[in-house]
Amino acid sequence: MDIYAVRILKSQPLRLILTIGGVSLCVILMLFLLAVYQGVADGSVEYIRKNCVDLWVLQSNATNILRGSSLVSAPQEQSIRQIPGVKSVSLVLLVLSTVKKGDKARTIFLTGFDPKDGIGGPPQIIAGRSIQGDNEIVLDKSFASKFKFTLGDSVKIQEHMLKVVGISSGTNALVIQYAFVTLHFAQKLMGFPGIATCFLVQVKDINNIDEVANEIRNIVPGIEVYDHKTFLENNIQEMESGFLPLLYTVALIGAVVLTVILSLLLSVNILERKKDFAVLKTLGSPPGFLKRIIIVQALLISFTSSIVALIIFFPLVKVIERISPEVTTKLSVEQILAVISVVAAMSLISSFISMQKLRRIYLLEVFK
Repeated sequence: MDIYAVRILKSQPLRLILTIGGVSLCVILMLFLLAVYQGVADGSVEYIRKNCVDLWVLQSNATNILRGSSLVSAPQEQSIRQIPGVKSVSLVLLVLSTVKKGDKARTIFLTGFDPKDGIGGPPQIIAGRSIQGDNEIVLDKSFASKFKFTLGDSVKIQEHMLKVVGISSGTNALVIQYAFVTLHFAQKLMGFPGIATCFLVQVKDINNIDEVANEIRNIVPGIEVYDHKTFLENNIQEMESGFLPLLYTVALIGAVVLTVILSLLLSVNILERKKDFAVLKTLGSPPGFLKRIIIVQALLISFTSSIVALIIFFPLVKVIERISPEVTTKLSVEQILAVISVVAAMSLISSFISMQKLRRIYLLEVFK
């Protein structure tokens, strides 16, 4: 049966190659979407995940820092510091700003923090060092690569010139990248020295987080308090709500195209072999024999296409990341197996659709 299924496929080599190519492209599309999603998911929240503080304090009604706005003030900071269970309070100010190098101007998510305590800074420095003064900046590696920034370069923000002293990773959210400056510089850039986006609070006793959070809510008006786990989940949910619908839509289109391509090929093969299948029926082929031939063809195509897709995918991703460094991809073995399983399932659906043609093959077809 397997040999006969292979012979049917090999009888039209050009058609087979085009089909495998089309299915492989669908597999590559699904792998790429999954890899980009994982890259964006990590890059969007890695900053929050690595700055693992006990409590995040934001303006009232603010739930995240990815797509929400928040402003807190110096008087609120002083009130929090006076609460007995609070160990330390760090300020972070997030500002959308324009970075210039020569005649190039690009938007970046400027993150101001206090370099003395280090909380709120880059998740990981992969080249150079962190900032020490107001005239220094750390850039995301994707941003730096795309716009040819290197250590020692000077970038212009408004009328200020800053020296690139470090390159960070885990700070690429695809559509925007993080850059890090001192809190004092970010506040000066905004023109309001006493403001911040949020407070990062460490408590003295980890067992009293809930009590300290409630105390902050009672004493300081106009704020929201989240433990680290809840705040991380809020930002992940916000990221997914803006990105997942697009991913699902494109992936669904790819799956539909894959199913259509396979269904058409298998249906054409059945019609071209109509007389042969009628002979097999006349000779008393076992029940389900013809159906199994169709299923084997579909699985062979999906398996071969998946192998071809994997061979092409990784070099292709490297080329894409070189052309567009802001596109960061991550893919695990489990995710690859999941995509291959989906492709196999789509191929089975295609074979079941094509099997309907077998019902229209009658024994008299032998005499045509």
